[in-house]
Amino acid sequence: MSILLALGFGYLCGSIPFGLLLTRLAGTADLRSIGSGNIGATNVLRTGRKDLALATLLLDALKGAAAVLIAGFVAPGVAELVAALGAFLGHVFPVWLNFRGGKGVATYLGCLLALDWMVGLVFVALWIGVAMATRYSSAAALTASAATPLAALLLGRPGVAALFSLLTLLLWVMHRANIARLVNGTESKIGSSSKLGERA
Repeated sequence: MSILLALGFGYLCGSIPFGLLLTRLAGTADLRSIGSGNIGATNVLRTGRKDLALATLLLDALKGAAAVLIAGFVAPGVAELVAALGAFLGHVFPVWLNFRGGKGVATYLGCLLALDWMVGLVFVALWIGVAMATRYSSAAALTASAATPLAALLLGRPGVAALFSLLTLLLWVMHRANIARLVNGTESKIGSSSKLGERA
C-alpha cells in the first residue's frame, strides 16, 4: 500500500503543469499552441519570457525533488524511488492535459538530486559540458542522462541506477524527434531563434 501511495503521490506532484500555469497567469499565448506544444521550460522560452522559462525549470525540478523528499520522510527506502518514478511519469503524462506533458529533463534532475546529490552533480556537469561544446540542449540532456545510471552504480547506488535506467529510456523516447533532428543536422541550437511551428 505504501508503494502505491508513493507512486500516486509522486504522480500528482509531477503532473502539476507549472509551465502552462505560469504562462496563463502571465497572459501569454497558450503554451500548447506554440513550438512543440510541450509544457516544459524549453517551450516556455519560445514565448519570449526568459523569466517564466527559468521559473518553470526550477519548479519542474522542485516538484520532482519534493515528491522524493516527502515520500522519503514518510516511508524511507523504496518509496522514494517509486515517488521519483511517479513524478517523472506525471510530468510526461499529466492526466489533466490528456497525458501530453513535457519531456521530463528538469523533473528527472530534481528527482535525481533528491535521491543522490552527487549523482545529480554528475548529470549537471555533463549537461553543462556538452551544452557548451555543442550548443544543443537536447544532446546535453541525452548525454547526461545516458551516463547517470553508470554514475549511480559507480557511487554505490544500485537502486538509483536501476530506476534511472528506466527513466533514461523514457527520456530518450520523449526526445526521439530531437534525436532525428540531431542526426540530420536540423536541431535548433541554444540561443537560436525558433519558428513557432517548430517541434522540439
